[in-house]
Formats: sequence, C-alpha cells, structure tokens
Amino acid sequence: MSRPGTHAPSAFTGWRILVAKDLRQELRSFSLLISMLIYAVLILIVYGVAFAYVSSGFDVLQIAGGLLWALVIFTSLVGLARSFARERENDCLEGLLLAPLDRSVIFFAKATVNCIVLLIVEIVAILLGGLFLLGNTSPDVSWWLLLVPVILGTIGIAAVGTLLATITANARGKDVLLALLFIPIAFPLLYACVAATSVLLIGSIGWTGTFWIASALAAGYDIIMIALAWLLYGYVVEA
Repeated sequence: MSRPGTHAPSAFTGWRILVAKDLRQELRSFSLLISMLIYAVLILIVYGVAFAYVSSGFDVLQIAGGLLWALVIFTSLVGLARSFARERENDCLEGLLLAPLDRSVIFFAKATVNCIVLLIVEIVAILLGGLFLLGNTSPDVSWWLLLVPVILGTIGIAAVGTLLATITANARGKDVLLALLFIPIAFPLLYACVAATSVLLIGSIGWTGTFWIASALAAGYDIIMIALAWLLYGYVVEA
C-alpha cells in the first residue's frame, strides 16, 4: 500500500526498473555468465573423454540433440541456482517485497533476466558443442531453424526455473533440491526440444512435420507454465 502523496509505478515501469537493476548488477562483474560458461566447457571436456575411443563409423548426429540439451539443462541449473543469490544477501528480497509492486511483476522481471542470461550462455554453449560434436559432419538442413527450439526451451526453462529457484531459495541443500524439482517438471519441455533438435540435425524424410509438432508442444508447455507461475508466484515468494 503506497503512502499518501505517492503513486505506485505501473506494472511495465516496475518490470523495466527491476530488469535494468539485475542486468546492471550482472554487467558489472559477469560472474554468473562466466560461471555458466566455465561449467559448459567442463561438460564438453567430459563429452570429449566419453567420445575419445568411439569407432570411426559412429554417427554422432543421432545423439547430438540429446547431448546439446543435456549441456543446456545442466548449465542452466547453475545460473538458476544463483539467480536469487543477491536477493538473499542482507534480506534484499524482503525489501523488494515492500515495494508497491504486484508480485507477478517481480516474477516476470526475474524470469526476463534469467531468460536473457540463459539465452546468451546457451547460444555460446551450443555453438561450442556444435563445433565439438559436429565438427566433422554437416547437418542436412539450415542451422538457423535451431533457434526455434532454443528460444522456446529457454523461455520455458526461465519460467519454471524462476518459480522453483524462489521456492528453494531458503531451503537447505537448495542446489540439489532445485535439480530434483526442476528436471521432472521440465521433462516434457526437454523431450520436445530434443525431438525438434534431433530431427533437424538428422534431416530424415518427413522431418518438418515432427519438427513443428515438437516445437508446438514446447510452445504450449511455455504458455501453461508461464500462466501457472504467474498465478502461484505471489504465494510462493511470500511463503
């Protein structure tokens, strides 16, 4: 409730202020981006060890979609687990809740920042993974279509991850708990994105139908989870 003589900012103004605040904090140190990129490189090193002695006839395209999304999911968990680190320090989250803003504005601001950070890291990680996994092969279709499952997957990961990161922010063993909650809930999105990416890279006959059906499923998942997170966030953040 605002004091007499003051006016609560509009939802868009509040969202813009919160997004700008979080982005400025990240741009000052790049600590989150650097941590996630280092983690992605470490996963690729593990992939390198795993594929060190595969036979020359092994077709990596058959599993490249799954490997790329495993890279995305585990790298995203690192960023999501730390997305509320600043708010936990010095009771900043309590101060944020005292602002005359609807709780859904806080959710959309945090989800937007998480989406931007995740998208940057995922594009870099997928490019590195593509060079590593597909360096000696060439997919049958245009690479630009890969942006469709990447963008849809990032939106869903950011929405679900922001809600779950808020739930686990004060829990003991929050990083493990976040992973335990996130992976089962995000499984339908992961399955759809892996399917779209795999048929795109393999380029088998009739791949376009499967690709767009899987992308539509990912889009539907995003809409449902964003709506649920928007409805539940007020209860979650004040619990």
